[in-house]
Order: sequence, then structure tokens, then C-alpha cells
Amino acid sequence: MLNLVDRLSNPGHAEFVNRTQATRTDGRATAAIRPARPEDLAALGDFFAGLSVESRYLRFFAPVTPAYGLLHLLSGGPANVDAIVAVADGVIVGHAMAADGPEDHGDPCGARVTDVGVVVADAWQRRGVGAALMRTLVTRAQARGVTALAMDVLPGNRAVLAMIIGHWPDAAIDRSPDGLDIRIPLPPLPLYQPRRPQPRRPQPRLASEQVRPLVTLGR
Repeated sequence: MLNLVDRLSNPGHAEFVNRTQATRTDGRATAAIRPARPEDLAALGDFFAGLSVESRYLRFFAPVTPAYGLLHLLSGGPANVDAIVAVADGVIVGHAMAADGPEDHGDPCGARVTDVGVVVADAWQRRGVGAALMRTLVTRAQARGVTALAMDVLPGNRAVLAMIIGHWPDAAIDRSPDGLDIRIPLPPLPLYQPRRPQPRRPQPRLASEQVRPLVTLGR
């Protein structure tokens, strides 16, 4: 029987035949995750332009290269957008963002929802970068009081579907004319409780540590 990823996926799109794949440089290389900054606009433009047609299609539902207006959004310019990047050797190799919905008229059930998206450079895919970006994005969203994630995913995006199902097997997945609508409930972050100092127990002196007088007393 096919698993859920296979049932939801349809990799037979004609757009996926011609794919440009960069050569991996060092399998031991690691990427650091940090918030995106306004000065990352040029580097983000290079990052998205360097993605294969397939990767851009899966991320934006079209093989587009973001222009300035979209790059401003992707860099976390608007107040309701949280954007993070994965960087290796000074080069952006992954990007993720969360756009928080309005608190006053958002979800009908009262949940605070944020729409998320993630993409990784072709040479860095299937190396855990996407999962690390998602974990960081989720932790930051929980700190803001977000209680649910929303994602729009194309059925052919097998890597993202596998990551979602692996981390959140109870995610709600519905079909839409454009793809798959995914809803993931988030538990609240546990409140920090400082550790109470433990009382110090008196330690018995060893025989060799007994205090002796410095001067021998006379009779």
C-alpha cells in the first residue's frame, strides 16, 4: 500500500524534467541559521536566482525569480513577517519565512495562524537544512504566541511533504485547486521555571582532613 507521501505526490509534471543541479562541495559542511536582515536583499536575490526551475516552481507555484518587492517581503521587511536564512561559508543556502495573520479577525476557531514557506539550495537539499529551518521557525512562532501553522504545498513537493508528515503526523491536509492546504497545530511553549537552589548537605570530614593545632600545647 502506498504511504501518504506517495498518495499525495505526483512527480510526473513536465516542468520537472529539465533540472539544473549544482555540485555539492563538501559533505561535511554545515550551515548556520540566523534571522534575515535588510542588507541580505542582494544575497537573497542571488540565492533565489541560483535555484533550479523546479525548486522555484515548488516554492512559488511558478518558476519566478523574485524582484525587489517580493525580496523585501522575503527579507522580513513587513512587521508581521519573520524571515530566517541558513548560511554556509558566507553564502545563503536556505530560506524560510512565516507571515502572521491578523489577531482580530484571523482563524474562526480563535487560533493564531502563521503562513510558512521554506526552500533550500539544490546542492543542500536532503541534508537536514530544511528541517532545521522549520524547527527554528516554529520555535520563534511559538514564542510569539502562534498556535497553528498553515502551508500551501504542491503535490509534487515530496521532500516537504515527507518532512511535514515525519514531524507532524497529525497535520490536517486538504486538497485545493492549487495544491494542498496543510494545517499544523502547535502546542504552547512550556513556561520557564527557574530551578530552586538545593540545600547543601554537610559533608563529613575525612580523617586526614581533621583540623589539628598548629602548636603543640605544653603541660
